[in-house]
Amino acid sequence: MGSETRKRAREHLKERRAKEKKAAALRKNLIVVGAAAAVVLLIVVIGYAVLDSDRSEGYTGPIAAQTVQEDGSVVMADDGVQAPVVEVYADYQCPACRQFEITNGGLLKERAARGEAIVHFRPVSIFAQQQVPISGNSLRGGAAARIAADHGVFVEYNDVLFENQPTEGREGFSTDQLKGWFAELETSPGQQEEFGARLDEEAAVVTEFTEEFLPALTQDAVDRIGQETLGTMVLTDLLAWGADNGHDPAFLEGTYTGEIIEATGNAYTRYSGDDAFGGTPSIYINGTLLDNNTAMTVRGLSEAIASADPGKVETQPLGDGGDEE
Repeated sequence: MGSETRKRAREHLKERRAKEKKAAALRKNLIVVGAAAAVVLLIVVIGYAVLDSDRSEGYTGPIAAQTVQEDGSVVMADDGVQAPVVEVYADYQCPACRQFEITNGGLLKERAARGEAIVHFRPVSIFAQQQVPISGNSLRGGAAARIAADHGVFVEYNDVLFENQPTEGREGFSTDQLKGWFAELETSPGQQEEFGARLDEEAAVVTEFTEEFLPALTQDAVDRIGQETLGTMVLTDLLAWGADNGHDPAFLEGTYTGEIIEATGNAYTRYSGDDAFGGTPSIYINGTLLDNNTAMTVRGLSEAIASADPGKVETQPLGDGGDEE
């Protein structure tokens, strides 16, 4: 073998060893990356399992009596029950409210059925002043739930609305959908006809309010009192200002749309200090606002209910009970 041949052989061997070394390093990196990915996957799986485990199981037992109150809210409790009062303020367009329902809806039904809690549902519309379609979705959902309450199926319909909550920013809760979901509950043809007729009326009010009345009122308020002052006003304050300045809200009187707007305004004035209402979901026990860590977990809410004294519902039932068959 000549010197030139030996030289080429050494270079070939050197190149082969370099490639083998590089391949070994690559295999080592892949093993490390694979192990890291497995750890990440395990963490995700464990995290999901923990999150999923902190949800109330799908409750299929009996539901306590549902009684519509004079202000349009609904109390779920059997007659004579002495227990902590859990107030639930929620907006049907609010994603966090949907999460609360998924997490603790079954727990509340179970506690009320066992006489361990009086659940006071207080639907509101914190999105009523947002742009269409968010505002319309929120108000139509709230009005539809209130109509369902007239037929004794508020709790069941409340569940359906959250299950089918529109993606925020997209139009949803159409009248056809709302009627269809009501028909899927244990309701009679007569109830379905009454529900549909009232819903059509409310939907027309929602459209007028969100697409015509409120935009004109808001623009006038900006022009006359300024955006800064407007920003300090809740919707009911703005409506009161409008009534004194050429924007008559009389078309809201006697409607469930107007009722839920008023209920929202009242929520802002009902509590103060650390318990002040600031958005949804807001969960109170005997008038004390729960923090999110307590309200948004099964364990937290369950322990808060168990440790509370019996409370008192501050509203009065409608004259007919509001739970017609």
